[in-house]
Amino acid sequence: MQLLVDENFNRRILRGLRRRIPGLNCLLVQDTEFFQTEDPQILDWAAASGRVVLTHDVNTMTRYAYERLEKGEPLPGVIIVPKELSIGAAIEALEILLNCSEPEEFPNRVIHLPI
Repeated sequence: MQLLVDENFNRRILRGLRRRIPGLNCLLVQDTEFFQTEDPQILDWAAASGRVVLTHDVNTMTRYAYERLEKGEPLPGVIIVPKELSIGAAIEALEILLNCSEPEEFPNRVIHLPI
């Protein structure tokens, strides 16, 4: 599983997730040429690179993801973690989702946590 972590994502959640899933393949948007780029371009790049997007952005990222699906464009998957979810609950929900899912279950889906 390869993740693209949106620039607004809580780093404490990410650190906790990396502790629980050693070797998790995460790339931060700010470590790419797409830092401070609009969501549609981030989704384009995620689709081209096969990375599932991890974000707190329930509004625009979700809207653009569904627009891609309506147009029949590829979507590697988007995982939405609401900001209201506690850090511990977010880490636990992500750990369960990532450990109990196969990579082929994510394409063309927008997953809202907690499940």
